[in-house]
Amino acid sequence: MSLGFSISPASDVPIFRQITQQIQRAVATGRLEVGEQLPPVRALAESLVINPNTVARAYQELIRDGVLESRSGRGVFVSKRRQVFANSERIRRLRLATEQLCHEARLLDFTVKEVQALLAETWQALESQAEGSEPPSKKTQK
Repeated sequence: MSLGFSISPASDVPIFRQITQQIQRAVATGRLEVGEQLPPVRALAESLVINPNTVARAYQELIRDGVLESRSGRGVFVSKRRQVFANSERIRRLRLATEQLCHEARLLDFTVKEVQALLAETWQALESQAEGSEPPSKKTQK
């Protein structure tokens, strides 16, 4: 199974974080669907030419966050969406991401209206991607 992940060893972002971000993005866009099995740790590590412990760390973090689930003797699968965090933790995490976005936007001299417009555009594109990846039977059930 090829997930099309790419790793940049020269990046400031740790490799395990690059993996978690790419899996999260694939789940958010529907490229990876609920119940879909991920490659075994060793197989993904070999395809990315990285240490298996790095993949295992990424999988464990995503399992802890409720994105993935481990099924004993069967492997790691995309989990059904559920809230594993208290609302205060969800807000804390979103606030961190929002602060990073705002800092970058201010450095690049964007207005809040321009950021809001881009955020709305990006959100719509994400929803379109997720809808476009669903099987036809799911689309008709909405």
